[in-house]
Amino acid sequence: MKIFLILFLMLVSCFCLSQKMRAGTFSELETLEKEHQKPIIIHLYTDWCAICKIESFNLNKDKELVQLINEDFYFINFEAEKSKEKLHFQGKEFNYLPNGNSGIHELALALSKNKNQPVYPLWIILDARQNLIYYHEGEFKPDNMKQKLKEIISL
Repeated sequence: MKIFLILFLMLVSCFCLSQKMRAGTFSELETLEKEHQKPIIIHLYTDWCAICKIESFNLNKDKELVQLINEDFYFINFEAEKSKEKLHFQGKEFNYLPNGNSGIHELALALSKNKNQPVYPLWIILDARQNLIYYHEGEFKPDNMKQKLKEIISL
């Protein structure tokens, strides 16, 4: 019984100590940027995208990457086809565009180079003044992301 209790406590402590990327929203971004400007990472994904799920799992496993993002960037995780709220970003208003049983948010189309249908996952990295500094379609491997983010911080 003692062994079971010790194993259980170790397992619970591992879950409690594991850190995840802290995701914010576009409306929070306006407030946060007034206090302190940082580069912004926008991750567009969908719930049906298997690569998005695998990528998220792999990125959150990398403690160094998670810490880097949480400390030096604002991170917005945006579900492009389910987010239905009206959003304000870079002085413009964006709405959800329904299409039968599905739809897409105008902001996803505005951020994507493919204006008809974005490629998921999609990563947009903006500098502290919201200028595009990096665009990445498809899976972003943890080591590649760390390297890119360290380059951005050193600019």
